[in-house]
Amino acid sequence: MGAVRPVSPGIGKFTPQPSGLHDTSFPDMTTQMMIELIAVLTAVRDDVPQVMTIDHGRLLPSGPLESTHRSLQAGVRAWVERQTGHPIGHVEQLYTFADHDRLLATGQGRLIAISYLALTRSHAGETGWRDWYDYFPWENTKTDAGRDCLAIIERLLCRWVADMDNAAARVRQWQRCVTLFAIGDMVAWNDELVLQRYELLYEAGLVAEAGCPPEDAVPGQAMHHDHRRILATGMARLRAKIRYRPVVFELMPEEFTLLQLQRVMESLSGVQIHKQNFRRLIMQQQLVEETGGIEENTGGRPARLYRFCGEVRQARQFVGTKIPLFQP
Repeated sequence: MGAVRPVSPGIGKFTPQPSGLHDTSFPDMTTQMMIELIAVLTAVRDDVPQVMTIDHGRLLPSGPLESTHRSLQAGVRAWVERQTGHPIGHVEQLYTFADHDRLLATGQGRLIAISYLALTRSHAGETGWRDWYDYFPWENTKTDAGRDCLAIIERLLCRWVADMDNAAARVRQWQRCVTLFAIGDMVAWNDELVLQRYELLYEAGLVAEAGCPPEDAVPGQAMHHDHRRILATGMARLRAKIRYRPVVFELMPEEFTLLQLQRVMESLSGVQIHKQNFRRLIMQQQLVEETGGIEENTGGRPARLYRFCGEVRQARQFVGTKIPLFQP
């Protein structure tokens, strides 16, 4: 997907040893490898999904696995706290990136990135937080800016496909465009296909990371190396998980109104949620319980305050939770 930052030669050097089970008469080979730990640290503040970044928004928190790290997860926690000063709560392994173009500075080894998705809460005054949709404006389909961006993408993809010489390739790629970007009225928008949409735009040469001049690229802030691709992977994972596990618990205050919960779900998915169906589903599945408190500052009628049920706080997984969404 693109060049990665150079690293010092020899880091993570690994020399294969004969096992005694095979012929070892082949020449000596030394493979250089480095393991990089990358965090997609996500929060929601004022109904805006955010990601923690470094280098003025161009990189995700990251660093090499060091001998002092007792585990991969401990290593990624250490790098996040060292680079951002922000401790992280829920964390899970996201994906391992080891593409052929992830090379060390020597060109004779591979840089392997192990990414993690971490959820937390952001606070006023903290630096480094960026809006998800600064990088992927087309993923926020409930806003005019998001829909305008999709219209631009449709025009550019039409041009990309039309310029193909092979008729079969044109048909195949246009069907892919239609499916991923819900072009026309026959295909519904799937909010979980964040990575596939970005990779299609990369393949079409429509993002800066693919070498596209800024004036010709689709809207959206670029990132160094393949960090925007990793962010897309994290967004897709979280959008999928909120449908069947209440991981959104990690992003909410201790007490909240049902409208606040709905808005956080909408901000993460980028689509509108049917209000009455959402509330009915949440109550039927006994995901939340009333606290007895009232939120007065709503701009309208006072609203009841809720918290996640004790079982949710303990297990944090209810298989079968399905969030009803309006498709754009």
